[in-house]
Amino acid sequence: MRQIKLYIGLIIAMLVSACNNGDQLSDAYGNFEAVDYMISAENSGKIMGLNLKEGDVFNEPTLVGYIDTAQLFLKKEQLKAQRKSIASGIQNIISRIDVYKEQLVLLQKDKQRIDKMYADEAVSVKEVDDINGNIQVVEKQIKSVQSENAKVLGNIESLDRQIESINDLIAKSKIMVPEAATVLEKYKEPFEMVNAGTPLFKLADLRSLDLRAYISGDQLSSVRIGQKVKVIIDKNADENESLEGEITWISSQSEFTPKIIQTKQERVKLVYALKVRVVNDGRLKIGMPGEIRF
Repeated sequence: MRQIKLYIGLIIAMLVSACNNGDQLSDAYGNFEAVDYMISAENSGKIMGLNLKEGDVFNEPTLVGYIDTAQLFLKKEQLKAQRKSIASGIQNIISRIDVYKEQLVLLQKDKQRIDKMYADEAVSVKEVDDINGNIQVVEKQIKSVQSENAKVLGNIESLDRQIESINDLIAKSKIMVPEAATVLEKYKEPFEMVNAGTPLFKLADLRSLDLRAYISGDQLSSVRIGQKVKVIIDKNADENESLEGEITWISSQSEFTPKIIQTKQERVKLVYALKVRVVNDGRLKIGMPGEIRF
């Protein structure tokens, strides 16, 4: 009789423990997810290096590889040589303009002298016309050379823009991990050919994960953005662990319970999705189930 009472006591204790640790105390259920994104090639060519593998963790922006830039470099050197050749003629143009301007200054002084003499009737109308005609010729020569100079400067500017474009393509040939992130998947290897837009690898910041869970309409009044909640995860088959999380998003529209819910009775219920941000100390994985207690 005493043994029977002892067994009954143990069974009751186990049931109480199960109730305390079981699903009945949880207010919402879901799975952990992360915002992942693809890093794609920004230029076409052969991958000359790609120094990363799946699971690598980067704590800051890091150069991890590059696409062959040999042809871009040669094209850039060619454009630089063209620019140098064209620019060498600018000094000659400037010198010609300076000569014409000096001639113009002398002619204008002569014009002042001749105009004064003409007022005193010491020179003829022809001499006045001649000096005015010479001034007009020199002014046209200056404008012609200035137009030639503008054309040369335009060619140089065009080459500068082409060089800047190539520099941009060279910069885009670098393969970067742009921020702190973990490599989830890798799609390409060194020496493979790629086109601009070809996916290279997938990243996600796993320093914190979102537990996407679902609550019923009558629970909406109990939650708010910024609210701290307890997040429960499995430690082993019999024990749980708790973490602190913060509600960062609540859906404004209801939806049917996702099909991952086991029973049809539950799947036909209208629920609201929410996300709880949880700092990841290494225990959390994408897809891992979790529970929420408000």
